[in-house]
Amino acid sequence: MHSESMIDSMKNLKTDLVETVQAESHLSGFEALFSEHWARVFRLLYRLVGDPAEAEDLALETFLRLYQRYPPRENGFNFAGWLHRVATNLGLHSIRSWKRRERYELAAGKYALEEAPEDQPAEILAQEEERRLVRLALSKMNERQSQLLILRYSGLAYKEIAMALDLAPTSIGPLLLRAEREFAKQYRALAQEELP
Repeated sequence: MHSESMIDSMKNLKTDLVETVQAESHLSGFEALFSEHWARVFRLLYRLVGDPAEAEDLALETFLRLYQRYPPRENGFNFAGWLHRVATNLGLHSIRSWKRRERYELAAGKYALEEAPEDQPAEILAQEEERRLVRLALSKMNERQSQLLILRYSGLAYKEIAMALDLAPTSIGPLLLRAEREFAKQYRALAQEELP
């Protein structure tokens, strides 16, 4: 019995030792490939994408994929060809993504410029004034009413408001109605005070 457990321990130790040697061999083999091919892969990607930081990221991604695949199962595996193909595919994908992203950003930028209120200083001033009056009106209300309005107009459902404020869900509707009336009254009063 004792000898069987010793034999099992020896087998486990041998298995662990073999796995450690294989892992070290895997790492040293990968490091050699990395040293040998890094500069070539980086140059290829730099010529392809034109940005050194992007080329470095893509080169690292290429070698990460090699590391995950290494060691190859086939004999005579062409590492240089495989790295070239993977790097080229990653570079082309990056270019396509960049062009697509650039097209969307240009369209969004054009739309934002056309719709931007910067062209209309009066609108900007009116929006800022309205925000100021809303904040003042909320500050003049009692705390629970202003909390109710803020939570409701932040998109929370009645049930979520009830949980947040520790109220009965059935009371939220009537409380909100009163809070909205109070807000309208405070807002109108402030707006009247602002008139010259």
